Amino acid sequence: MSNYHIKHLEEYFQVYNKSVNDPETFWGEIAEENFIWHKKWDRVLSWDFTKPEVKWFEGAKLNITENCLDRHLITRAEKTAILFEPNHPSEKAQHITYRILYEQVCRMANVLKDQGIQKGDRVCIYLPMIPEMVYSVLACARVGAVHSVVFAGFSATALSTRINDCECKMVITSDGSYRGKKTIDLKGIVDEALKDCTCVDSVLVAKRTNTKVNIVDGRDHWLAPLMNNASALHNAEIMDAEDPLFILYTSGSTGSPKGMLHTTAGYMVYSSYTFKNVFNYQENDVYWCTADVGWITGHSYIIYGPLANGATTIVFEGVPSYPDYGRFWEVIEKHKVTQFYTAPTAIRALAKEGSEFPEKYDLSTLKVLGTVGEPINEEAWHWYDDHVGHNNSPIVDTYWQTENGGIIVTPLPYITPTKPTFATLPFIGIQPAIMDANGTELKCNQVNGSLCVKFPWPSIARTIWGNHQRYKDTYFTTFENKYFTGDGALRDESGYYRITGRVDDVIIVSGHNLGTAPIEDAINEHPDVVESAIVGYPHDIKGNALYGYVTLKDSGKLRDEETLRKEINQSITEHIGPIAKLNKIQFSDGLPKTRSGKIMRRILRKIAHKESDNLGDLSTLLNPEVVQSVIDNAF
Repeated sequence: MSNYHIKHLEEYFQVYNKSVNDPETFWGEIAEENFIWHKKWDRVLSWDFTKPEVKWFEGAKLNITENCLDRHLITRAEKTAILFEPNHPSEKAQHITYRILYEQVCRMANVLKDQGIQKGDRVCIYLPMIPEMVYSVLACARVGAVHSVVFAGFSATALSTRINDCECKMVITSDGSYRGKKTIDLKGIVDEALKDCTCVDSVLVAKRTNTKVNIVDGRDHWLAPLMNNASALHNAEIMDAEDPLFILYTSGSTGSPKGMLHTTAGYMVYSSYTFKNVFNYQENDVYWCTADVGWITGHSYIIYGPLANGATTIVFEGVPSYPDYGRFWEVIEKHKVTQFYTAPTAIRALAKEGSEFPEKYDLSTLKVLGTVGEPINEEAWHWYDDHVGHNNSPIVDTYWQTENGGIIVTPLPYITPTKPTFATLPFIGIQPAIMDANGTELKCNQVNGSLCVKFPWPSIARTIWGNHQRYKDTYFTTFENKYFTGDGALRDESGYYRITGRVDDVIIVSGHNLGTAPIEDAINEHPDVVESAIVGYPHDIKGNALYGYVTLKDSGKLRDEETLRKEINQSITEHIGPIAKLNKIQFSDGLPKTRSGKIMRRILRKIAHKESDNLGDLSTLLNPEVVQSVIDNAF
């Protein structure tokens, strides 16, 4: 496996240089030496960002599930592939071996075929984090259907929008789901959504909560008896390298959600290669990503990346606060977890509860810690390092997006010297560019601007389903011949990258470009602050001024608000300078967030701009009730 597992910093630079100087040879070797193919490609890469059009491994034939399942049966049949940890700690965890996973996926694939699903059909998966989620995703890939996973916390309206957009023929769901103390009626939500959908022929229903549900005759089918009667053998559909693998919707700041389309071969190669290197995965490790498969993180780093490497990957049904705030640490001790990948939002919430919870558990098996979803602030980074990793487990602060398919900027553990708040260096094959407002690339270090990528990597999304013009307009028109991430970044004197937030979160105040992330870090250093979000709003003199939304710890709620405002601005002055002081500071019990934990700053921006009657798509919000509270208390 040449260049497949990078082991030291010098090797990183050697491999990186090869990957950008001769990308076709590099990725061709990675693909040929580490995966099984029915037919080799005719051409490694063709691309044109002006169209935009990208094709990797053109002409190759494969099935991704043969690389995730079949080939492991020779050497890893009895190894745990999926370690299912249920919501309730009293319920026994399940160890699903590669052999059992293979058989269950084959059974599910046969069920799909029996229900009339064919290559190219779209299947919506609306399931909790249970084994059937993995079976469903892989079975779709095995028969050549395009899976569209919708997070099982979205509303009926959000679900029907996504089903209709890509014309799904089938929905796979469950009777209900557990989330902490709550039981959620998933089937009822599906029934409501399907009132507005004419494209769905059948609904498969897994049993999880054993609650009574409505079964529509001729449309709805219990999954278990169909699986039990299906064969445990299935010949995988042979797919073209560029055949669609999945559609995953990401919320747009305006308009409808965007159905990002990922194809087969390039996504497989990149998600697998990043998993191996970013998490330093070794054969007997136990890897845990706490995300939901409803997000790209779950696709790439719970299912496809780990399984392509023959890993043991944990599927966690629960939440970090149930039955108490020690749940994550209890699971790590119980299963001897070696790699742990979670969101800064979760880390901040756990840090708020103090260090006594992680101190109760043996976390000594941890070798790598990771963060995903947003840049991690310095205070949370140090808490994570001190109390979870005990300063022995490097933190990989990973940067990537739904559109990217895999991690694009990250430290490599035990290789890249880490720096709090910095995602550090580009991953292999990624050619970043920082652009100024005039569209000129800033090639030196110690610069700040818009983050682009100037060359395709294998797992880049190929289009927005049904709307290629929107794909072009969103990602390829702002800067000529470059993919624009939509994020700002700075590159320090060492060439390390720090993500400064969405470019509309880089605010020009009195002629000064101010990234919101460093200001939020300064605010979050205050001992009474949980988290914060900064937006700009129009100002007669400065052009723009800064508006801060701040969530306080219980200790802060007992204090005088004006004193707190002065202390927060003093912290900003000390960390950044007086130019970054906030004109308005609004204290809030919570901030609007997506289900994956990102603060929805565009909503806060509109509230600050007094445009709360036009907030755009709210379907991805975890806590929509917070929005009205923020509006009611706005200045």
